[in-house]
Amino acid sequence: MYNVDTSLIKIVSDHYWIKRDKIVNKISHKGKMFFDKYERIEENLSRSIMSDHASGKITVAHSIINSRDKVENIVFDYNGRNTEKFWHRAQLMLREEGFLNFTAYESKTSGHLHLYVHKGHTTLGEAYQLSKRLSAKLSMKLPREWKMFPDQDIPKEFNILNLPMKVYAKERGASWARHM
Repeated sequence: MYNVDTSLIKIVSDHYWIKRDKIVNKISHKGKMFFDKYERIEENLSRSIMSDHASGKITVAHSIINSRDKVENIVFDYNGRNTEKFWHRAQLMLREEGFLNFTAYESKTSGHLHLYVHKGHTTLGEAYQLSKRLSAKLSMKLPREWKMFPDQDIPKEFNILNLPMKVYAKERGASWARHM
């Protein structure tokens, strides 16, 4: 049973992506060739599909960009060795930048976090700029061991993330803000 609290983030659920063992699609983007192993499924992302992902039967991903080119979350895809240090530095930077709602999830790989910054309905252009700015700001404090989503340097079809496995930490509201 998939029991990860994904209500904390707004996942695009009108479609989903399943990882295949072979290349499904070849995409040329900005002079580069990308090979896609994820197949887009035009069905709603259901709890049974999420449960199959949690049990390891399939690998399922969700889109960061919705069909109207809007983004709900800016995501840090951290793949480093010191998750606690990353979480601590990232939450301080996000608070400093005025973000009050963000959640970090663990993935199948240990030491791998997806930090969702809940931005709400954001245009794609603004989301690209914001992800670059947040990444640059955090990279002043930490060695860069993450990828940002959405990313304009990859095709829209590659702006996907595997479903999270469990909540690592979350920040809701700003109970600490009254002390500033």
